This record gives sequence, C-alpha cells and structure tokens, in this order.
Amino acid sequence: MIPAEKHPATDSCFHRLDLPKGIVVLKAGSAVLSDAKGNPDPSALDRIANLSAAWMEKGRPVVVVSSGAIATGRGILGWTRRPRLLPEKQALAATGQSHLMFSWIRAFGRYNRQVAQILLTREDMDDRRRYLNARYTVEKLIEWGVVPIINENDTTAVEEIEFGDNDILAAMVAVKLQARLLLILTTVDGLMAFGDGKGGTPRLIGRVERVTAEIESLVHGDVSLLGRGGMSSKIKAARIATRAGIPAILAHGRNASVFEQLHQDCVRGTLFVPQTGRRLSRREHWMLSARAGRSRRLIVDDGARRALIEGKKSLLPAGIVQVQGRFSPGDVVDIADLTGRVFACGLANYDSDDMNRIRGLRSSQIAAVLGRKPYDEAVHRDNLVVL
Repeated sequence: MIPAEKHPATDSCFHRLDLPKGIVVLKAGSAVLSDAKGNPDPSALDRIANLSAAWMEKGRPVVVVSSGAIATGRGILGWTRRPRLLPEKQALAATGQSHLMFSWIRAFGRYNRQVAQILLTREDMDDRRRYLNARYTVEKLIEWGVVPIINENDTTAVEEIEFGDNDILAAMVAVKLQARLLLILTTVDGLMAFGDGKGGTPRLIGRVERVTAEIESLVHGDVSLLGRGGMSSKIKAARIATRAGIPAILAHGRNASVFEQLHQDCVRGTLFVPQTGRRLSRREHWMLSARAGRSRRLIVDDGARRALIEGKKSLLPAGIVQVQGRFSPGDVVDIADLTGRVFACGLANYDSDDMNRIRGLRSSQIAAVLGRKPYDEAVHRDNLVVL
C-alpha cells in the first residue's frame, strides 16, 4: 500500500491509497462495535462487512480482528460496571463470544460471505509450531473466500499469556500474514495533537513517518468502559506493523463517511508509514511479531552492537552486560545497547538463568560454568533480526 496522493487539511480525504492485491487486517474495538449497553451494533458490523466484501471482490482478502466478547457479555447480563477480576472477564467473554460471532455471521451473511471464528492466546503466536498451524488455517480460509474473525481467547488467557489488547494482536496477525495493510478502527479521527495541553484544540496528525518518543508523548489516557485498549496500544501496534514494512492506518470506525471513502480507496485518518528496507522472510516476520509487548531483553556492550549491525555476526555471551526478564531457550528476546535502545531481536539459545550465568564469558568458558555447552552463541546470526 503506497500513499499515492496527499490532500490538504481542508479536504475530507487525507490519503488516496494504492492498495495492491493482498491481505488486509482490519481491527475493530469494542467501542466501535458496541452500542451504549455493550451489545453488538448491527449498523457498525454491517459497515465493516460491506467494506470487507467489496475489498475481497478486488482481490484483497480481509482478516477481521474483533474485540467485543466481554462487552457483549456485559450487555447480555446487564452489567453497568467494568469487570475487575480475571474470572469476571473470562466468564463475561464466555457469555458474549457466541453472541458476538452470531452478529458477525448475520452481518457478513447479507453479503453472501461465510465467517470462521479463531480464538488465540499469546502462546499460540509465540510457539512457532502453533503459530504455523494458525497461519495455515487462516490461509486456507482465505483461499476458500471465508472471512476469519480473530479474537483473543479471553476465557482461557491469563496475564502471562495475554496480548494486552486486540490492537497488539492485530499487529501481530498482520506481521505474521505479511499483510498489505493494518487498518485500526477507533472512535476518534486518528492520532490527535493538542495545541495547549489536553484542553487545547485538537489537530489531526495525518501522517507519521516514524513512531518516536515525541509521537508517543501525544497519548492521553483514553481507555473506555467497553474496551481495554487506548491510543497508546494503537501506536504500539502501528510501530510493530511499520517495522515489518506494513503500513498502518488509524481511522474513525463509527463515522459512515469514512467507510464511503474507504470504498473509493481514500481515507481521512492517520497513516503510519512503513519502514523501508529489504523484504523480510516469514521466519523474520514471526520473530518480529513474537517480541511484541514482551520485556525479555539482553543488554549488550558497544562491541557486540557493532558486531551484530556492521559485522553481521552472532551474539556471543561475552558481549552481554545484563539479562532482563524471564525466558526459555527458543523464546524471542530483544537486544538493546547500553542506553536501552532496542536494535535487534532473536531466538535465545539459553534460558534467562543460564544466560545470566554465562554473560560476559568467552564461549570456551560455558561448559565449565554450566556443565555443558550446546551452543557457542547466545543468539545465532541465522535466528536474529536487526531492526
């Protein structure tokens, strides 16, 4: 997807999109999909189904990442407060998920499209075999013309395996499927800047070249009663997608005119520009998305950083200064410099305890410390991606 034309702020359409054939991941949050009582809003779902069906006719398969199970459960049971305890969230999700899916079935049925439910946890995406099974399922559904409706498996997910919100899930799905576009629908026009603090006049930022600390500083607390995500999670999702070369668009999902524009390959909203560079392999895409939202990190010295970036070498234990977080062999870990800036990620050859024991040591010393030496490298070059 290439922004072929930029429009002035006076035009209702900020970007005209040259969308090639390929997968589009469309994420819709609870506040977009639900009415005031938390029940699925038929008109909101119909707009998404109508757009998806039209794009599919143009050779753009749509994968929908749908929030709303917990909100729907609240509406069915008449809850007026936000659930606080994990069992409450899981029970509400179990109550609402089937009703939410039935609403999607009706919405897409009006356009002669079948849908399929896919519920995922973080472990499904982190484990490569389970991820491949999920990916093959989605690809087969797309081949059949069926619309995958993906949601986090709130009924079984616990804090350790949660995505945090469906914005992050949508970004990970987009990366793993090598999508052409990530479209995040929200209840504002896009990323807003305020002229004088939060109380100033808001201004829509139409284009973000790179997600920086300055961009992140624009975020204000905006988690709604219906959903868990806010603008912060949407920016994180955009960063995950754009680092993998996928453009992300943030647009108003309750505004009917936005959908009219999208039918014409035009959108008013915020475009997050994809980072250019060499095309990543599917394995590299998986590693990039598996790191999303995790706090597993290896801090390395300047020599190791130069070896990884300039010399395209493996990461040896000698270059590791600090180990952060808990991880097992085969988990994806971030690699950061002495300032804390993450510049790479890769698959750890040792768990966090062993990595702590061998950090700063030469490879020839590993066996003496651990009693074994399955690998010389902490992270092998073949399992490493420089961001």
